[in-house]
Amino acid sequence: MNEITPFNGDPQPPAQHSVGGQADDIQASELPHSVEAEQQLLGAILTNNDVYDKVASIINVSHFYDPVHARIYEVAAARISKNALASPVTLKAFMEDDAGLKELGGPAYLVKLASASISAFAVRDYAQMIYDLAIRRELIALGHTIADKARRVDVASEPKEQIVEAEQQLYSLAEQGQTEQGFKSFLRAVTEAVNVTNEAYQRGGGMAGISTGLDDLDKQLGGLHPSDLLILAGRPSMGKTSLATNIAFNVAKAYKRGAKPDGTEGAIDGGVVGFFSLEMSAEQLAGRILAEASEISSHKIRQGDMTEEEFRRFVQAAKDLESCPLFIDDTPAIPISQLAARARRLKRTHGLDLLVIDYLQLCRGMAENRVNEIAEISMGMKAIAKELNIPVVALSQLSRQVESRDDKRPQLSDLRESGSIEQDADVVMFVFREEYYKEREKPGDHELDKMEEWKQAMERLHAKAEVIVGKQRHGPIGTVELSFEAQFTRFGNLAKAWQQPPEGY
Repeated sequence: MNEITPFNGDPQPPAQHSVGGQADDIQASELPHSVEAEQQLLGAILTNNDVYDKVASIINVSHFYDPVHARIYEVAAARISKNALASPVTLKAFMEDDAGLKELGGPAYLVKLASASISAFAVRDYAQMIYDLAIRRELIALGHTIADKARRVDVASEPKEQIVEAEQQLYSLAEQGQTEQGFKSFLRAVTEAVNVTNEAYQRGGGMAGISTGLDDLDKQLGGLHPSDLLILAGRPSMGKTSLATNIAFNVAKAYKRGAKPDGTEGAIDGGVVGFFSLEMSAEQLAGRILAEASEISSHKIRQGDMTEEEFRRFVQAAKDLESCPLFIDDTPAIPISQLAARARRLKRTHGLDLLVIDYLQLCRGMAENRVNEIAEISMGMKAIAKELNIPVVALSQLSRQVESRDDKRPQLSDLRESGSIEQDADVVMFVFREEYYKEREKPGDHELDKMEEWKQAMERLHAKAEVIVGKQRHGPIGTVELSFEAQFTRFGNLAKAWQQPPEGY
């Protein structure tokens, strides 16, 4: 077996090699690399072309440290992809004039690569090693880029923007190689679809997504699905924030970690929740959650007007919720880029299974035109859902035209300021409480007939709410009825007439 002397005993690449554009700042000899691993991988491919399919999903041309090796791999890959033979003999014709190859001995170097290859069995390990070392070089290059930018005092590049940009680049680097990009085979797509259905089956035919804690809403949506953007819209005082808070609390409260049906580790019930509260402070939001958990009126909690027994219940509820994986960020008017960066950071540090944003119109984008800004924000939220593979629930305001109609039930055309919200969303839901509007139609005391009708209507509508699913990309539209306890700001499952026990029981 022939030995290969890597670059005359000095494993340094030619001077033209650079990583991340930092060749001038980083000494090539300092960069982590393994010439031997590259040689073994290339030798295995040139000996047996079938090996290429095993490593193509792990590495590409840019991961090779030595530029000559990168060119050999590139030519071999091009030949194999055309179902043509890639061997030292066939590659000789394409690389005879390559200056770098001539330095290493010309076409004879290709023969040495093939003859020195030990085994095709370990090629995936070599490929993984080459990939890992390439990532290390990219990290070094990224570190130099961050340092260079930080040194330059530039009005157009604020420190906060540099931090967001650096976090985004680091997250992208962390996600590289975890999944194959580009086309998936139909077999792989079908396998993933079966795994999703298997999760639903394991839950007793329930749902594939995360449960909202509201049975009828779960049946309508099939739970909250990864990579979906769900818009929860409504006019003021309809209970948008209350419903979003209830869902977030239900998901965090049910959180259990363990082995999933596909063998991976993660949330088997509920999940870690991130809540961007752009309108209310974290304390106010926590107060709402405690009102629901302790069953004490939120008004009483705000006023501090509680009995001793109620206060004890309130403190106990707070203790019970200490370990709840619900993280609140109440930064006002946060730019969508920063929101995405913080969501990535939360997923990296604590995990993240659901993101709630209250509300969409309070985010900021870069566009000068308001319609374009809202479009940028909604597209950004959908991108977060896909990138982090989590459901994102974003609240949205509705336009005032709802108020001018006799039927106050909202519809898709009422979404405020941009049609892109409807376009980007996988699910659009509207919160509607007819009781709120009926209460404001109270007739005068002298109109006895109308007063009787009004009282009957109020009795029928009391403590009830509707969630109207106006769009659902993967399921039916329709209306879900929920109960609503205003004093606790709590939505719940509504017991239907046929579910009520007979009188006397």
